[in-house]
Amino acid sequence: MKFILTFFTLCCFSFTWGQTSPKIYEIIDNISEDELRNKVQTLVDFGTRNTFSDTLSNTRGIGAARRWIKSEFETISNSCDNCLEVFYQKDFVTKEGNSRVPHDAWVVNVVAVQKGTKYPNRYIIMSGDIDSRASDTMDFTTDAPGANDNATGMAGTLEAARVLSQYKFENSIVYVGLSGEEQGLFGGKGLAQYAKNKDWDIIGVLNNDMIGNIEGVDGIIDNRTFRIFSEPTPPNETEKQRRLRRFYGGEVDGISRQLARYIHKTTKTYLPEMNPMMVYRLDRFGRGGHHRPFNDLGFAGIRIMEAHENYTQQHQDIREENGIKYGDVIEHVNFGYTKKLTAVNAINLASLAWAPPAPKTVAIGGIVEASVKLKWDKVDGATGYKIYWRDTTSPTWDHSRTVGDISEFTLEGIVIDNYFFGVSAIGENNFESVVTFPNQIMR
Repeated sequence: MKFILTFFTLCCFSFTWGQTSPKIYEIIDNISEDELRNKVQTLVDFGTRNTFSDTLSNTRGIGAARRWIKSEFETISNSCDNCLEVFYQKDFVTKEGNSRVPHDAWVVNVVAVQKGTKYPNRYIIMSGDIDSRASDTMDFTTDAPGANDNATGMAGTLEAARVLSQYKFENSIVYVGLSGEEQGLFGGKGLAQYAKNKDWDIIGVLNNDMIGNIEGVDGIIDNRTFRIFSEPTPPNETEKQRRLRRFYGGEVDGISRQLARYIHKTTKTYLPEMNPMMVYRLDRFGRGGHHRPFNDLGFAGIRIMEAHENYTQQHQDIREENGIKYGDVIEHVNFGYTKKLTAVNAINLASLAWAPPAPKTVAIGGIVEASVKLKWDKVDGATGYKIYWRDTTSPTWDHSRTVGDISEFTLEGIVIDNYFFGVSAIGENNFESVVTFPNQIMR
């Protein structure tokens, strides 16, 4: 009897402070490989989705593609009692001053918003790119199927919307197809500015760009590893914040890096067969993605993508030279892998959308002491908080202690000089916010 009571107590304790959610596993199971394959095929069948291609045809070009994406979002909304607000967001781009713009045109994004029940103005965003390109980015007539780059990211966004629309969330989720990526990240710039003008409180942006290739140009085949790109600190931080970092640390603890760590942790918890690889860089060397315009305005944003690229299948006209087949065609897409990375996105969207806000202010103290003191602003909807710490050279939060519904705590016997610290908020449903790195000093 004593064993049974002890086991029951442990089960209850685990449920309160650390049990995984059956709903997350349900979301993983509901991601459909067939749905992803069909969506990528449809996008490929538009021939080219170059941002400056045909907008009038119903079967070819960017216009037909974005109308189909909008209709897909509307169909999903119809199945969830109109739970999605679907609309176009657009900006006019001119040839003048833009070397990759062949003619003036509207850059049109397709947006679907699933409003939160408690925090409707807090948004977690998943994006994919609508557009594709041939070898010459100015060539808007040649076939550019863009199966992996980036029909996979767009299909994943649609599939996440299909699955997650069947649930209610406290925070809002935005699913978006962005245009103009290949010509200068125009779609991301437009939506980021739109979000700022509308005073959206953005939890984070999950930009998906190429989530379907498992065979790299280096010969490596890997269907489990994926990269999470994140910049270390916001580019719009103040000079005072930069100065404080010199003395108190935080060179790799900006809001985008914390979002990357959150995704890493959630993936390892619910999809342990996957190998999330955090890359300490805004994007690939000298290259860019659609999370960057959000970063530029101070929003947290990361890029999720395959680990091993094949450059013969990116930005290439379809052809064969010296025995090498070039072109981004659907035959190169591994849909089992695309399904896994879509699941990575979906479970992180859900976890963040079910979580309370992160503490805005976290103060830390303990200089020349044998203990670390932490104090934070309490969060609406939180039933407890979790203190994290790690070695200063560790990429992940490796140690933690859950505390109750309090606003300060002392970690006895831990020297402040040897670790970095952070605090997250835990909701009644056991979902957890992103970690907040200390932003105030207690003397």
